Amino acid sequence: MRALWSEVTKRRIWRKIWIAVAEVQAAAGLVTAEQIDDIKEHALDIDLARASEIEAEVHHDLVAELRTFAEQCPLGGKVLHWGMTSADVEDNADVVRQKASLALLLKQLKSLLLEFAGHIEQTADLPVLAYTHLQPAIPTTLGYRLSVYAQDLLQHFDTLALRRVNLRGKGIKGAVGTAASFLDMLSDAPVTHDTLESTVMQSLGIESFPIATQTTPRIQDFQIHCDLAAMAATLHKFAFDLRLMQSPGFGVAFEPFGDQQVGSSAMPFKRNPIMAENICSLARGVAAGAAVAWQNAASNLLERTLDDSGNRRYLLPEAFLACDQMLSTAIDIVGNLEIDPDFADQNLEVYGPFMGIEPLLNGLVKAGADRQDMHERLRKHCMAAWESVRAGNANPLSDQLSGDTSLLKYLQPAQIRELLDVHDYIGFAPQRAKDLVVQIRQRLQPPENSEGENP
Repeated sequence: MRALWSEVTKRRIWRKIWIAVAEVQAAAGLVTAEQIDDIKEHALDIDLARASEIEAEVHHDLVAELRTFAEQCPLGGKVLHWGMTSADVEDNADVVRQKASLALLLKQLKSLLLEFAGHIEQTADLPVLAYTHLQPAIPTTLGYRLSVYAQDLLQHFDTLALRRVNLRGKGIKGAVGTAASFLDMLSDAPVTHDTLESTVMQSLGIESFPIATQTTPRIQDFQIHCDLAAMAATLHKFAFDLRLMQSPGFGVAFEPFGDQQVGSSAMPFKRNPIMAENICSLARGVAAGAAVAWQNAASNLLERTLDDSGNRRYLLPEAFLACDQMLSTAIDIVGNLEIDPDFADQNLEVYGPFMGIEPLLNGLVKAGADRQDMHERLRKHCMAAWESVRAGNANPLSDQLSGDTSLLKYLQPAQIRELLDVHDYIGFAPQRAKDLVVQIRQRLQPPENSEGENP
């Protein structure tokens, strides 16, 4: 990803576009074969030092690269950029890199989803405390919890894959996008502007908008950034939840921690979740960038203004780099995720009786009890039991309830204890989690097509 967004790669794509246009102009009889050979020979001779010297004088990076390229090509340099404007080069090159970047992210997403699938399958039946308002609720399974993240990530995979297919470049339309310079240039040639544009875009592997001003529609940048920000939100939620899960009192799942890893310079006992925290940190930056991309789209006045140029140089490159890093880190975390089923069971032993209140209440009502009376009676028992647990005692709730004569009118003590045991009170969580595993593997592991992409 870093190589893709480097200055060298960018300038090589610029040169590829200049050459592609010149080749069509040669087919139209406007450029000689010798000129084409000359510029092709120097296509990869990027000279950042010379371009920087020229840019310091002209204050235009694309013109600086154009002149650097032309200096290297005594024959062909004189026809480079004929009829074109800067965005014919820059904006198309940006879309080429955006498309390649999405391919890299999709590859990472695929790896992450398959890692998730493995853990979901292994923990689909593992009951754990579920939390609402960060307070114990009723049980879920760890696999079902992991399925929440995987389900969203699978949607992001499909969204990014579709976005990649639908990306469009500006095309080769010249100043303000009317293609007037090319229509004039080719007026007596055997090649039309439409042929020129389609040939160049085909060489770049992208399609073009039929209508564009001097630039690509900036709404496309915003849409891409929103897609990346949405994926970042899911990665942030997973990482944030994991930070909670590996905290004392939760203790269900942990990011990997090396034998020689140091958690704190001051407190040797610390095992800080730095990988998850890194994901959360980068995700915030991606989310913030979406607002800037919105401004670029909304404020690109008339045929174009340049107030988007400065931030566009870092906005999407940094978003792609951050997402690439987040996915790489998440793959490392999930691939080496540590799970503590014993601690999960201990938590259920402590808090499970509270969670059993719901099935107990259902059982009492089925047996003929007044639901409202029972709810209040159970609530008072629970509040008293909470105080005992907070004081460090074993949870007394099962004993209290199985001895309450008001409840014994409807249920036997053994029935009450059985209803309070919530290890199996997990609904359809195991099956839904396993169903998602099947869906992920069917979606991501079919035969790949000739371009190495999933259908």
